[in-house]
Amino acid sequence: MKKFRKVLDGLTTSSPGGTGMGSPSCGSAAGTPTAAQTPKEIDIQETLVSENFQLCKTVRHGFPYQPTALAFDPVQKILAIGSRSGGIRILGGPGVDCYSQHESGAAVLQLQFLINEGALVTACADDTLHLWNLRQRRPAVLHSLKFNRERITFCHLPFQSKWLYVGTERGNTHIVNIESFILSGYVIMWNKAIELSTKTHPGPIVHLSDSPKDEGKLLIGFEGGTIVQWDLRAKKGDFRIYYDEAIHSVSWHHEGKQFMCSHSDGSLTLWNLRNTTKPIQVTFPHGKIQKDGRKESCKPILKVEYKTSRSSEPFVIFSGGLSYDKAGRRPTLTIMHGKAITVLEMDYPIVEFMVLCETPYNNEVQEPYAVVVLLEKDLIVVDLTQSNFPVFENPYPMDVHESPVTCTAYFADCPPDIIPILYSIGAKHKKTGYSQKEWPVSGGTWTLGSHTYPEIIITGHADGSIKFWDASAITLQMLYKMKTSKVFEKPKPGDARAPELVEEDPFAVQMVSWCPQSRIFCVVGISAYIILYRFSKYDANTQIVSLEVRLQCESEDVISPSENENNPCFSEPGSHSPQPHQQHPASPGSRTPEGVKDSIPCLKVKDRVVRVPPGYQSELVIQLLWVDGEPPQQITSLDINSAYGLVAFGNCYGLAVVDYLQKTILLCMSTLDLYGATDPYQRLTRSPRRNRQSTSGLTELTDNQQSIDMERSKSPTSVKGPGRKLSLPTDLKTDLDHVNGHCTSPTSQPCSAGKPRIPMGPEGPRLTRRGPGRPPFRKAQSAACMEISLPVSHTEVGHASRRAMLQQLHGVTMYSHDEHHTTTSYCWSERESRENSFSRSRSSSVSSIDRDTKEAITTLQFGESYGRKSDAHPTPCLWVGTSLGVALLIPMSIPTDHEERMEEAVTIGPSGGVLMLKGSVTRFSFLDCMGALIQSPYEVWRDPNTAEDPDRPRKRKLVHFSPSSSQDACGEGHLAVVCSERQAKVFLMPSQSCLFVHNITESSFVLRADVVSVCNSVCLACFCANGHVMTLSLPSLRPLMDVNYLPLTDMRIARTFCFTNGGQALYLSSPTEIQRITYSQEMCDNLQEMLGELFTPIETPEAQNRGFLKGFFGGNAHNFDREELFGEAAAGKASRSLAQHIPGQAGLEGMKVAASGVVGDLARARVALDERGQRLGELEERTALMMTSAETFSKHAHEVMLKCKDKKWYQF
Repeated sequence: MKKFRKVLDGLTTSSPGGTGMGSPSCGSAAGTPTAAQTPKEIDIQETLVSENFQLCKTVRHGFPYQPTALAFDPVQKILAIGSRSGGIRILGGPGVDCYSQHESGAAVLQLQFLINEGALVTACADDTLHLWNLRQRRPAVLHSLKFNRERITFCHLPFQSKWLYVGTERGNTHIVNIESFILSGYVIMWNKAIELSTKTHPGPIVHLSDSPKDEGKLLIGFEGGTIVQWDLRAKKGDFRIYYDEAIHSVSWHHEGKQFMCSHSDGSLTLWNLRNTTKPIQVTFPHGKIQKDGRKESCKPILKVEYKTSRSSEPFVIFSGGLSYDKAGRRPTLTIMHGKAITVLEMDYPIVEFMVLCETPYNNEVQEPYAVVVLLEKDLIVVDLTQSNFPVFENPYPMDVHESPVTCTAYFADCPPDIIPILYSIGAKHKKTGYSQKEWPVSGGTWTLGSHTYPEIIITGHADGSIKFWDASAITLQMLYKMKTSKVFEKPKPGDARAPELVEEDPFAVQMVSWCPQSRIFCVVGISAYIILYRFSKYDANTQIVSLEVRLQCESEDVISPSENENNPCFSEPGSHSPQPHQQHPASPGSRTPEGVKDSIPCLKVKDRVVRVPPGYQSELVIQLLWVDGEPPQQITSLDINSAYGLVAFGNCYGLAVVDYLQKTILLCMSTLDLYGATDPYQRLTRSPRRNRQSTSGLTELTDNQQSIDMERSKSPTSVKGPGRKLSLPTDLKTDLDHVNGHCTSPTSQPCSAGKPRIPMGPEGPRLTRRGPGRPPFRKAQSAACMEISLPVSHTEVGHASRRAMLQQLHGVTMYSHDEHHTTTSYCWSERESRENSFSRSRSSSVSSIDRDTKEAITTLQFGESYGRKSDAHPTPCLWVGTSLGVALLIPMSIPTDHEERMEEAVTIGPSGGVLMLKGSVTRFSFLDCMGALIQSPYEVWRDPNTAEDPDRPRKRKLVHFSPSSSQDACGEGHLAVVCSERQAKVFLMPSQSCLFVHNITESSFVLRADVVSVCNSVCLACFCANGHVMTLSLPSLRPLMDVNYLPLTDMRIARTFCFTNGGQALYLSSPTEIQRITYSQEMCDNLQEMLGELFTPIETPEAQNRGFLKGFFGGNAHNFDREELFGEAAAGKASRSLAQHIPGQAGLEGMKVAASGVVGDLARARVALDERGQRLGELEERTALMMTSAETFSKHAHEVMLKCKDKKWYQF
């Protein structure tokens, strides 16, 4: 094998043109350079060390995924939302947004604030209570209490009490001391709460609350319809109510004389404590009387709140209760105010709602002013102070998932003027009709930290919309939204395209490319199109130019050894002559005589003049065409350069380059033809595809002799029915749970040399061609919905699974021919079957790569470089990376004069150097000989719609970063950093010698790699499929950090993970949330300063003075001492087996938060002392006031006594 490799390397390096693979070490699989000598002048002082790196989460944006619970602190004015995955999101004023996670991952059932105490109690589905400390910027668990024998169903914490009531599924009520988190020995057993004569179990507890009239009375609601008021002092029931319908919730009137219940039959019952034998009122708010006199059946009312107001009638607010006969009605929130009934329809099911009131005391007039409604996918707040009940404008970025997110991009250190101008234009399109009042959730404090710079996040969505977000200073605010679908005509029902070419999400965004300096923006859509946008501050009338590209590989029917000529895999040059507007209408002439679609795009661009508003305005649309009934394949790579005026893109067939200034196609060529004479592989020759009638059948990946496991490992993107397998990046849902072990690349070889392969059947796998009527894509689901269990084993099962994952990740159909070599006679179905199952060889020699493999273009990069070894000066080049690990250099000649550039054609030379790596190429970047990053040249932005001066025509202003501009002492040349999914290499240009090699991973593969700036230097950051985040120094490729951060459990993370400068990265952690992380030690150290404070010292509002008569007749509510009843001295200890106390365990990150250096400790101690001193001062003042008040009262009482001492009773 070694001899053969050396021969092959020799053949490749001695190929015509003198452009080989560089040094022999570059073509080998060695992990270190061997033959290449490092030039003496390349002496770069690297400044980054491992101490510069640390990985931690910074902030999470978006709507909490799968919310389950809601709580509000009426004094601190902060909101908490619990989720099914155990997450807690705490929201306050601007910048106050905190995410915490239960270690167990159990769903949050209920949240209870310790009002104005800076603490939160959570009850989880694993029957554990947790106490969270909110007096630090990152909340931590102080105590946990695990119930062993009972399931928690409801919790209640009275205001200013340290005793928490816990109801269970068995119907028992336990009491927990919040300070020590230990159970009290006081228990209210279900059989004591109900009457002895009751024969049935009352069911789980669904409600607990203390009476507003007397805190010593506890109201217990059982699901079965039983309500008990328990006298905590006497340890007996005051009264018991038995109702026929199940109870869902209970709400008190503030006077404590009445309460309201909601029931499963859609009714509301009002009960008076004077007579509890029957309700004083039963209403069916949405139930009408039918013709036969019976009430129509209604859905359950899940929750009701009964709130009083001084100035108006009470509010009764509830969710549910609609009649069953109105099918398809949206979920509703009903507000009953006096005789007026307002029904608010919601877009999503209601999870929970809460009425916000002016007072935290339950025995005062409540004065409700808003309702917080937590929906499955939204959070809204309704203003109750206005008669039309408008909603407040939500200041949080809760609409990230308005349409499912399909791609992301992250830009740090943007030009400072771009954010204000995007905001000013986006503000013109904001919705109106919101409440004029301020957002009521305004708690916490946040200050703009010193370590801030402009950051922008771009999200692409399934409906074709693009959103620009201001992500500066760990906040997120939407700046600007645009819709790419406006470029195309709406498919009409009668249009022939509609049923065949267009499905549910034809405009889904697949990738974006943005140049912040020139403000040029490119969007790649799932329907195989590219839209180029320019930015303007003015509206304009424009006609969109459309170019149509025929980028499809044309293969022969039968491979014949005698056909030895290479034919270009693109159409004749005449069909791509430069024309300003190349439009191929979908006429009958665009179909072959057999009715097969040909030369038509998937969507129709608007061909009329359209009015475009200020902002991003479409200038050019490039569409790939159908060829002989074959749909265009997904675009897999894209790069745009504003200085050159060029757009390059590729797919699994080849590469195309478009001049967007002259609106012409410069290059449209298959990957094989890009090599010319420098192809490092020997492949079977091909001939032009002959026209034939397409057959239809099932897409299969198995044969007669393979096992069920192989059947289960079929590609998840294979299309059943008359069609060919399609790889779509947005319809990814697969179940590969049967594959276990460690992660390997989806392109890796399934069997190492010498291991037997699973035998194939005599006919091989069968796969027939796409039928003529099959659409080119299916419904585009979000990147958020893409879930896949990673294939991991070195078996044939794992092989097909890894192949499926690569198809999903890159959105392409890949090909291989090295899987099954059982017969030398090829039939059409067998050959195409192998073409549709791609897997690259992972052996050390390139000879094992099959000879007829089609390569996808996986990455592209424009830049100033040396196209050939003999070049003396850098010229514009296009670097092309392929799925076979090949990096190609394509030199270009671009006119420099403005007028010449607009008139003369750009010439593209034959391929220059060919560089080799292991695995699919993922990223290019360039460094000068001082180790500094070379930026791509760009054109300075100018508004295309401003009026021009005829005497002084505007010229393009270009900014170039030439490799030789700042290195007089270092000589000519620059460094090229090339990263693949398995290894990284640094090449010296123009000699193309390999200076450094590093094998990044052997057992996995790189999903994302970027060269980023950190701490005034640069490094290579990589994210692997096994969850590792790594950084490598440049140019020496020294490992600096390797953290096993996040196991890749679904494709959503793979498609949305992206790095940016400043040591930051992001990914979609759920379908609705963006998680930002940092791998910079400096940012981790400054994170405390950047986060908001959740707790601010606020004076608790004083209770209203109760009148003498109310105090006399209202019972002894304020004489109730819970400590005396529930303490260990009176109630004893609870059973140890009932619940287990777990001290709070803060992880390493929590410890860093709690103690981030001596200075932080001292500062916190000083603040704590100040707070304590302030409170002691306040306490002293209150004590003095109370003493003064007592003395005054005593004086007045003495005077009254002296005055009335000698009077008779009838003289009063």
